[in-house]
Formats: sequence, structure tokens, C-alpha cells
Amino acid sequence: MKKRRIIFFAVVLAVVSAFVAALAVRFNLLPQKYYKAEDFGVETYISPKDKDGDGVDDQTDILTNARKYIGTKPIYKSEYYAGGYPDGKYGVCTDVVAIAMRESGYDLMELVNNHIKAHPELYPEVSVIDKNIDFRRVRNLKIYFDHTAQSLTTDLSEIEYWQGGDIVVFDGHIGIVSDRRNKKGIPWMIHNGGQPVLEEDALGRKEIIGHYRIK
Repeated sequence: MKKRRIIFFAVVLAVVSAFVAALAVRFNLLPQKYYKAEDFGVETYISPKDKDGDGVDDQTDILTNARKYIGTKPIYKSEYYAGGYPDGKYGVCTDVVAIAMRESGYDLMELVNNHIKAHPELYPEVSVIDKNIDFRRVRNLKIYFDHTAQSLTTDLSEIEYWQGGDIVVFDGHIGIVSDRRNKKGIPWMIHNGGQPVLEEDALGRKEIIGHYRIK
């Protein structure tokens, strides 16, 4: 009886350990080795523009500011804010992009609002224009970037066309491409979907429907 009990608990422990390990891998909770573009012979893209005049090019600025924002550890919470942008404590996936761009000289709240007013036919789902929330909806951002940014490949095997600071869109989700890469050369991404680690190797988890670079 005692031997059976020991075997039973050993099996349970093994199952629980395997489950915990699987969760740790799934949510990138274990330390991960990452690579840089030069490790794959990929030249890092430097934007010719410096929108905010801070001496840092736009591509690098957006990447740096996205990483700086997630460093505040924003809690995932979807909420309407009268001033448009959320406070520093909360946020959703669109806020990673909006705040990174705002800190780089691009106010998406104003830009998207102006674009909707100028081209309402492009935004059929916007029945009532609301400056405070329209720029925080993935579908609106995709339309805006489709018409104002450089559209790039969605094929992850073309690693040379993926650069830190790019914007990537999925169905209902959006994020910033990281300059960190996995062993295949595919970049990580900086995003907030409520997951524990906000910069992670997750670019290939869902179908990519948009890949953009500010021009």
C-alpha cells in the first residue's frame, strides 16, 4: 500500500511539474537567450527622420519608447479615458503603440482623428467619431497605417524585412516589433495582451494581417 502511494504521488508530481514547465514555456517565464540582427547578417534599419528632434531617429525612438513604456508594467485593463491616453498604471495593446509613437513625436489621437474626419468612408465601423477612443481600436489603427505608413511583408521567414520599431497587427491585437530575435532570426515583440512578460518571442503565435514602418 505504501509503495503504491509513493508511486501515485510521484506520478502526480511529474504531471504537475510537466504542466508548470509547459506554462512557463508558453508564457516565456523562463530566461531566454535572444539574438540581434547582426547575428544573422541583417543590417539594422535607421530611419532618416527624427520627428521630435531629439537626436534619435524615429525607428529607434519608437522601439526605445515602447520598451520604456512596458518597463512601467502597465496592467491590462480596457477602459475609456476622457483625455484619450490612459494613465501610467493601466493600458491595452493599442496603448503600447500609441504611447511609443507619442513619445517619438507622433500623436496618434490627433492623427487618427484627423484621418477619420478627412476619410470617413475608410472607417465604416466608426458611426460616431470619438477622438478619445478611436485611436485605441486595432481596426482603426490598421486602416490608418494602411494609408499612411509603409506596408511590409507579413512573411516571418523574410527576416531581413523585420526591424525593431516596426508595427505588427493581428486580428484584434497590435504591438511593436522588438530588436531581439529568436534562434531563427524572427524578432520578438513588445505588446500587452495581459500576459506576464510584455517583451517576448510571440510574433508567430497568430496570423499577421499587417506589418508597417513609419515613413
